[in-house]
Formats: sequence, structure tokens, C-alpha cells
Amino acid sequence: MIELFRIEAEEQLALLTRHLLDFEHKPAAPAALEAMMRAAHSLKGAARIVGLDTAVRVAHVMEDCFVAAQKNPGRLDRGTVDTLLQGVDWLARISKLAEADVPAWAESNAAALDAFVHTLEHPGAPAPARVVPAAKTPAAEPAPVSVAAAETVDRVLRVTPEKLNRLLGLAGESLVESRRLEPFNRSLLRLKRMQQELGRSVERLRETLGDAADDRVRGYLQEVRSRVAESGAMLQERIEEIDRFDRAATQLSSRLYREAQTVRMRPFSDGTGAFPRMVRDLARRLDKDARLVVGGGQTQVDRDVLEKLEAPLTHLLRNAVDHGLESPAERVAAGKPETGELRLEARHRAGMLLLTVSDDGRGVDIERVREAVVRRGHTTADMAAKLSEQEVLEFLFLPGFSMKSEVTEISGRGVGLDVVQSMLKALRGGVRVSTKPGRGTTFELQLPVTLSVVRALLVDIAGEPYALPLTSVTRVLRVPRDQVETVEGRPHFAFDGARAGLVSAREALGLPAGGAAGEDWRVVVVGDRAGRHGLVVDGFLGEHELVIQPLDARFGKVPDVAAAAVLADGAPVLILDVEDLKRSMDRLASEGGAGRWTRADDTAAKRRRKRVLVVDDSLTVRELERKLLAGRGYEVAVAVDGMEGWNAARTGDFDLVITDVDMPRLDGIELTRLIKSDERLKTRPVMIVSYKDREEDRRRGLDAGADHYLTKGSFHDESLLESVADLIGPAEENAS
Repeated sequence: MIELFRIEAEEQLALLTRHLLDFEHKPAAPAALEAMMRAAHSLKGAARIVGLDTAVRVAHVMEDCFVAAQKNPGRLDRGTVDTLLQGVDWLARISKLAEADVPAWAESNAAALDAFVHTLEHPGAPAPARVVPAAKTPAAEPAPVSVAAAETVDRVLRVTPEKLNRLLGLAGESLVESRRLEPFNRSLLRLKRMQQELGRSVERLRETLGDAADDRVRGYLQEVRSRVAESGAMLQERIEEIDRFDRAATQLSSRLYREAQTVRMRPFSDGTGAFPRMVRDLARRLDKDARLVVGGGQTQVDRDVLEKLEAPLTHLLRNAVDHGLESPAERVAAGKPETGELRLEARHRAGMLLLTVSDDGRGVDIERVREAVVRRGHTTADMAAKLSEQEVLEFLFLPGFSMKSEVTEISGRGVGLDVVQSMLKALRGGVRVSTKPGRGTTFELQLPVTLSVVRALLVDIAGEPYALPLTSVTRVLRVPRDQVETVEGRPHFAFDGARAGLVSAREALGLPAGGAAGEDWRVVVVGDRAGRHGLVVDGFLGEHELVIQPLDARFGKVPDVAAAAVLADGAPVLILDVEDLKRSMDRLASEGGAGRWTRADDTAAKRRRKRVLVVDDSLTVRELERKLLAGRGYEVAVAVDGMEGWNAARTGDFDLVITDVDMPRLDGIELTRLIKSDERLKTRPVMIVSYKDREEDRRRGLDAGADHYLTKGSFHDESLLESVADLIGPAEENAS
């Protein structure tokens, strides 16, 4: 019951605070007074049921005040609102006390409580000279449990965050596992095609034998035809059955995951209840007048994100009141209302949570910031004069940067916006600032809606997939070798008008060297203007939405790794910790090791590795061929079906394409025809590797334009590698 009282107190006190703050800026509305009176009455009844007499006394005198205000709205002046807000604070403190601690707390605060009650009961009268402990509040009409409390019994269930996390993790795993039925279904379709080919072969055999077949042979053929037809019908039934099961399992697991994710979601308003009061109290301390308007309160946010947003939002709001808003006199002189307005809004955009914190104050003086940047030695005067407005504003996020010359309780210590930026980066988010002189400043925060799912860029590093959260990726590009310059032994390239260092992902992660040869390098740019690096990877594997699986706590902190996930085909992938990775990159650069991968073997740098595209819908075959070719030194890219293979062949620079025949969306024969009919690609060798070993199958492949046909049933390690070498030569060749 005490726990239920705490839950109800949180809801009712939030309502009281909201309406009381509104009264400071507009006349008291009868509906609002009625709502506050009911809230105080409900709290009084609930407190009486759980035996919190002190809370009963506070709520009772507040209820009486609201009843009096209904008859005389002028009773709720600014001083009375201050006192009522103090009562809200008293009730909040009492609700958080352990039951055994309430009597001692009430005794130690008896004088203050008496003064509070006297102030509300006798507005405008001086406080009594001698505080006499008030008599116990007489039991008025018996107050039943409020409707909110009664409903709470049915709708509240105490579940630990750890259990919710495990539930969401299991739901994510079920979603991934359900997707593994799709390749099984595709294998059944291939089996059906093989069965149909078997039926056609039997028909051709019957036609070939014709009248030459005796009755016994014709009987056997008829039996085979019957069995083939029967097996075909049964196979079709099983395919339809597994297809229905696949769709049902996928839909069910998707619904389960969405519902599990919804359990973790809370409305944005749940985390903003204390902000309007904080803004109001802080403005009063600074002799200013301010109100906070919160928008998008019903926007759903992951509970973990919401809890971690409190500190950065508090800092931004305090910063806006202290730095942004002018005094009432200054605002009137500028033609503005005396009361400054802060806005905190939340909304979803493009799968992200977008928060804006804005004020209608004086704005940021760009020239003052420019002067402070030079004065603090961050750049030269000539360079500062060339910086754009947005570039100047980015200096506000530097550690220790403050525009205040004096230190106060609120600001001037240099613990500034860099803390906000660091907190947001820890949430895989970012922040931008914009300003209009005399009209205010706006901070725009972009964060993931949930921390359990991440949209990531998959890259190939040393033959294995790794994930980089998209919120940490500035740009993805290919950098030609001739645009890379070496300064003091470290490779750099031009990026957005500045120089960015290049660091090998293999080197940063402590993996075997290699993968940087070729006409251009695949680079993922991470970091901000204060320190950008280009992470050189072996290949781009596209964007994916991943369900985050935390690493076992027994591993401790794995360097450069944040978490793990499972891809749709069941393959595991590590999600890199970009902030940790940036520190590793900085360390390599400071130690002079960032360029070793480009200098290790000058001869190898002058060679170009042959590139092979492997197209096969079987994960096993695809991985086997990739490892064989990569082990011999070839650079290998993979595609999971003919259509993806065709897109890769058109956009990539490959020396050879190896393809299967039976694949969804586009089979290998048609892929070969497309490549050979393309004016730019027709000279590119194509090798077909298939289970089909009949002469007519071989002829179909060669007629389509394939340069070599190899059967999977007969090839072994050396036969594949020898065939590749016959077509394109060894893995490396001189660039000249």
C-alpha cells in the first residue's frame, strides 16, 4: 500500500505542479482549480489509508486553500502559489520516506510544517511568535481510495529492468531465428526444381525408348512416373506448409519483439515533470521571469534513454536561463514580454528521437565567442576570422570553454556543453546549436529512440563483418591512393577543407595486416572537427538494423567493442565502440604507428590484388569459396543471390565473377547473360560453379557466355583455385 501511495503521489503532485506554474502566467481556470482540489483530496484520502498523518495534514490544508480559491480566484496570488509549491515539496519528501522514518522526520520538521499550515490557513497574517505543535487533524468525512489508486492495483506490475532487458533480448533472438526459415524454404524450392527435372528426364527416357520398350520396362516407367508425380505433389504441400509457417512465425516473432520493445517505452513527459519547476525557481533566483513549455509529451522513448537524458537536458535548460534569457527590464526594452519562454520539444524523425531546447533570449554573440576562441589559444586571429558561424559555435562544446568571466553557483566553472556532448555520444547521439541574435538559441539533440536496436553500417575487416553505429559515422567514401599524402610518416587525405588522418581498421583492432592494396581505399570517417579519422576497411557490406546483445559481464570491457548482434542469416557480428576505437586511433597516431600498414611492404604497395565476386545463395558454399580465395591472397566480395550479384558486378571493379546457377530473384545463367551483354563488362571472366553436372547443364552455362563451368560435386580446394588462376592469374600483379 505504501508503494501504491508513492505511485499515486508522483502522478498527483505532477498535476499540482503543472497547474500551479500555469497560474503564474494566466488567470486561474475553474477546471484547473477543480482538478487540483481533487488531487489534494485524493492524496489526503490515500495518505490516511496508509497511516501517514503528516501527509494528511499537508494535503488537507492545501485542499482547503483550493476550495477557497474556487470561491475567490484572487486568493491564488504569487505568494500563495509559492507556499503551495512548498506543500508539493513536503508531500514529495514524505512519499519517499521509509515508513519507519516518518515519525522522526515529522518531529524534526514540526516547526516548519506548522509555519506552512499557518501561512495557508491565514494568508497575509504574520507567522506566530511561538510555534505550537498543531493538533491532529480531525477526521473529516471518510475518504475512499481514489480512482487512480484503485486502477493502479490492476495496472501496476513491478518488473526489474534486468528482466525487461532479458525479455527484449529473447524477443530479438526469436525474430532473428524466425528468419532462418527463409533459406530452408529456398532449399525446398530448389529441391522441387530438381524433382521437376527428374520428371522431365523420365518423360524423355520414355519417349526415347518408345515402342522398343517391352511391357516390363513400360510398367517400371509408369511406376516411376507415378512416384515422381506423387512425390512432387507431396513436396508442393510441404513447401506451402513451410511457407505458411514461415510467414506466421515471422509475423508472430515481429509482434512479440514490438510488444516487448513497447514495454520498455515511456512517454517523454514522464522524464520532464521536474523541469518546469526547476526553470521557474532558477529564474526567480536570478531575478528573471521564465516559463518552460514542453511539447511532444506523448512521444515514446526507451526508458534507459529517458533516464539518461535528465542530466544533459537539465544542463541545457539551466544554461538557457542563465546565459540566454535577459532580465525583465532588458526584455521590455527590446520589445519582448517580461517573461522569457523556453521550449522543450520531442518528436520522432526518420527513426530517431529529435529533441529541441530553445529560448527566446538574446542569442549567442558570435563575435564574442570568436574573440574568446583566440584569447584561449584555440586558433589564430586570422584563422578565427575565416570561420563560419556554425564552426564558431562548435567551439562552445570544447572542454572548459565558458563565456562567463565570474564563477557563480550556477555557471562559470568551465563545466559546460562538452559534458552534454559527451553524455549524448554515450547514448549514440549528437547535438547541434543554432542562434539568431536577439531572438534566441536552439539546441537540437538527435538520439536513438531505443538503445536495444541500432542502425549500423556493416564493414568487412580481415574477412569478418563488424558493425559501426550510423550515429557515429560522419561519411563513407572511397579515397584514391593518389589523393593520400604522407605527413611525418602518417597518411592523410583532404576532407571538408581539412586534413583527416588514415588509420587501418585491422591495425586499430590488432588484426593481421593487409587489405589496403588497390587503386582506392574504402574509408569510414568518424569523429568531429576537433579530431577526425578515416578508418580504412576492407569492404562495405551495407546498412542493417541490429538487435543489440550485451556481452557477458565476465568478459569485462573488451577493447574497441561495445556489444554484439546476430545477422539475419544467423552469423554473429561485433558492434564496435567508436569512442574507444577513436582513442585507439589517436594512440596509434601519437605513437607513429598509424602509417605502418602503408609502409610495411613497399613492393606489396605497388601491387594490386585481384578482386573476385562470389555469388551463391548457400552460406556454406559462399563462405567456403571466400575463405579458399582469401587464403590464396585474392580480395573477395560476396553476394547472396543473382540480383545482388548483378548490382555488385555493375558497381564494383572485379577481375572475376564466380556464380551458382539456382538462386532466387535471378539465377546464375541469366546473371552471366547480363554480364556478357553489357558493353563495359563483357570482357570480365565468369565462372559457374554448380551441382548440375550434366552435359546439357554445362552447355547452357557456356552458351550463356561463361568462361568456365565447374561442378560442386567434383571440385576440391585446388581445382577451384587452379581454375581461378587459369582465368585471371595469381592474386597479385604489379600495378604497372
